[in-house]
Amino acid sequence: MDPRPYTEAEVLAIARVCHEANRAYCLSLGDKSQPPFEEAPKWQVDSEVLGVKFHLENPNSKPEDSHISWSKQKVADGWKYGKVKDPEAKTHPCLVMFNELPHEQQLKDKLFLSIVRALS
Repeated sequence: MDPRPYTEAEVLAIARVCHEANRAYCLSLGDKSQPPFEEAPKWQVDSEVLGVKFHLENPNSKPEDSHISWSKQKVADGWKYGKVKDPEAKTHPCLVMFNELPHEQQLKDKLFLSIVRALS
């Protein structure tokens, strides 16, 4: 069965929930770098929207698939691996294979997927 079509407003609403859940999770880890959704830069919102669309179009995907999709998108946008996340330099420490991510980072992909599934 094909997934039902979602409106841009529905996708954006799911992306907002994913973002705020990720922001709350990051805060619980002591990471205060995530702005509220309304203040997030366009590249970040676009990334979340693409992640939501990926899971809506691939309902049997796994967290690993989410990470692969995210990584491909980042590389296509000019990002590369770096020890520190730096939007100006376009470096990100999570541009590694899913199984190489710290457990806390893997949980972000699991949380994202769970939210998309719960709201779709």
